Amino acid sequence: MKYHIVLSRAFDLESIAQNSQAGKSPCHVMWEASQILRAKIHQPHEQIFIPSDKIRALVIGNKQHWALARALSQQLTEDSVVFCTGEDIGIPVASLCGANSNRPKIAVFIHNINRLRGRLALKLFQVQDKIDLFITYTQKSANFLREYLNLPESKVKLFVEQPTDISFFKPGKVSSTKTRPIIASAGLEQRDYRTLAAATQDLLDIEVKICVASPNAKEQSRAFPEVVPNNMSCRYYDWQELVQLYRDADIVVIPLFQNNYQAGLSTMFEALACRRPVIITKSPGIITELEQAGAIQTVTQGDALELRQAITELLNNPQKADMLALKGYELILQHYNHKLYIEKFVKIMSNL
Repeated sequence: MKYHIVLSRAFDLESIAQNSQAGKSPCHVMWEASQILRAKIHQPHEQIFIPSDKIRALVIGNKQHWALARALSQQLTEDSVVFCTGEDIGIPVASLCGANSNRPKIAVFIHNINRLRGRLALKLFQVQDKIDLFITYTQKSANFLREYLNLPESKVKLFVEQPTDISFFKPGKVSSTKTRPIIASAGLEQRDYRTLAAATQDLLDIEVKICVASPNAKEQSRAFPEVVPNNMSCRYYDWQELVQLYRDADIVVIPLFQNNYQAGLSTMFEALACRRPVIITKSPGIITELEQAGAIQTVTQGDALELRQAITELLNNPQKADMLALKGYELILQHYNHKLYIEKFVKIMSNL
């Protein structure tokens, strides 16, 4: 079989691999997996578009996704196994490639499909008969797919392993310039930094540092307070600055708006890999499982007082904070890391 990996957005994968080997950034798990499978990686680029690309993009994906899917529909045959990293590219690929009589086998990772456009796309493009395997992080998403598309158990796989690179995100020394306790956070996807600001604005003896970069989301005005408190700073951190921010943090807090696809997981697992205590907004699924395992602490969405109390308790009880961090770190090493992710991914693709 010939293996193909289709990315939702373009990366300079060779540069990422070089930087990863030099310890300057985490690895890209799809690049690593492609080397094992000898898979060809396809990425969306500026191409010649046709009107239907733009029309279909009103429902799911963008015109680059549909243009790439059209190109692949002319190349891939029954001797191909295709993995798509998200539904934004996976549904276009399944819709166009799956219409061929000699179609390839197709697996798609589903992230955030249970919303109006996602449900419309599933029904409009009839992908339940064109996608051989739906993969997702959460049981809630898996249940939705089975029920909404009437899928058998065999066509939906729960993938709890995480692509967190534990060769890069790992414990390390605290900066010599640190003078006060630090509350750290990162990301933009469904973030509720207003609640974090309200919870910490009067804690003048601490610093709140937020990395505002995110590969999957744009900055939203509702995420941030109208006036940023004096003890809070928000800026871009490069990879090496980010891992050092985690190491310097006394607590990593991930405040979220309610969502049905569990935003914040990348930040949570990166922090745990650096052996830092994590406070995150309550959510069913893997967050609940980690809370029950004693690896993280959760708080109610939008409750600034509860968040303040949780932060204060951990700052005043370093032994409890360290126990929390240790449990989370152990689980990362045992279950939630890029090595296990790649191993499972390769096995799934090989058996498809």
